[in-house]
Amino acid sequence: MIDGVLVVDKPAGRTSHQVVAEVSRRLGRVKTGHAGTLDPMATGVLVVLVGEATKLAAVLTADAKSYDGELELGVETDTLDADGQVVRERRAQAAAIDRAGLEAAMARFVGAGRQTPPMYSAIRQGGRRLHEIARAGVEVERAARPVEITRFDLVGFDPPRASFAVDCSKGTYVRSLVADLGEALGCGGHLTRLRRTRSGPFDLSRALPLAEVEPDSAAARLVSLADSVGHLRKVEVEGAGLARAVSTGKPMKWNDLSSDPAPSETVALVAGDALLALAEVDPETGRVRYRRVFRAA
Repeated sequence: MIDGVLVVDKPAGRTSHQVVAEVSRRLGRVKTGHAGTLDPMATGVLVVLVGEATKLAAVLTADAKSYDGELELGVETDTLDADGQVVRERRAQAAAIDRAGLEAAMARFVGAGRQTPPMYSAIRQGGRRLHEIARAGVEVERAARPVEITRFDLVGFDPPRASFAVDCSKGTYVRSLVADLGEALGCGGHLTRLRRTRSGPFDLSRALPLAEVEPDSAAARLVSLADSVGHLRKVEVEGAGLARAVSTGKPMKWNDLSSDPAPSETVALVAGDALLALAEVDPETGRVRYRRVFRAA
């Protein structure tokens, strides 16, 4: 049984769902999922969850992301990227933008803020995906969501195109960031290239090209369940009997597991290299509340 996290270097022109399905096929129809969608035109780090790791989706999608990309000023599209149809051109205004002006505008987006998701996105509203509504020729109001941009650096500028690097919180749409930047500059713009370089602790140095995914190569690159939640505090469960009880979700109190003070955050319950469960402790009763329990190896 294959369980763990596989970092795949997603190729352009494939949806995240297609890539995950291809990984499943290449590994013998194992259960798979992912921790953060990439648009079809985007490449780079796609965190593929294999086997029991699919239970970690909610934990790993919360991680921050990093991207390298390119934008074009003066041209706007309906999808906010190069896959869409041109809806407006303001090339003369774009020609007036110099490097200093572009960098100053980019700097204003760094920090906490709010972002309106694009119509062409997988977010559900009223029971339908926004992109389904958009393809029907309808635009609906979308609530702005909190995001944080911790870095938005200009890497190169060859007008009207610019390359950039961005670090951002989960749920940030780089397409929307580029469109908002173009609007702030008064010339519009759209995303022409995007490559995810990091998702939480997983970066391109761990990535396996999709074409090279097969059982042996995946086994060599697979990140174990315990290692994939390295950002969580680990609590060692002593004894085979207690480990079995945890891995089956048996009700217990924290003092059955540890003499340490009960944690106020989610912890990883482990036995050696094996991840048994993700759990929290009820502060009033001291009872262990399992968020996820993992099959014993």
